[in-house]
Amino acid sequence: MKSGLPGVLIVDDDPDHLKIYGWILERAGMQPVPCLVSRNGLELPEVDGIDLVVLDYMLHCGATPVEVAQQLHREYPQAPIVLLSDVQGLPEEMEPYVQAFVRKGNPEKLVATATSLLGVAENDKA
Repeated sequence: MKSGLPGVLIVDDDPDHLKIYGWILERAGMQPVPCLVSRNGLELPEVDGIDLVVLDYMLHCGATPVEVAQQLHREYPQAPIVLLSDVQGLPEEMEPYVQAFVRKGNPEKLVATATSLLGVAENDKA
């Protein structure tokens, strides 16, 4: 990743959400890596340095959220997964794969959760 910034893979099926979350994380001193999910499934970008994954729960693709989380865990075993969703709490079936849950529309909590999982102090941001 550029300048040694932590790389954050953002997985969503909405290009606008990828831009918004990317902007939020970039402003917080992270390097966003967008991953647009299509109806055909998840094609992960070929990049090194993914330190964290931000995953939307409701993806419109051929895989279930659990299958997507399993694929992400296999590909990036060292990277914690943050689940974004409109649901009230972390869905039980996602618990084995997800280290944190953030409700959509709460950018401050997303940044705080990401920095905590990455071990980056707020004042250490680029």
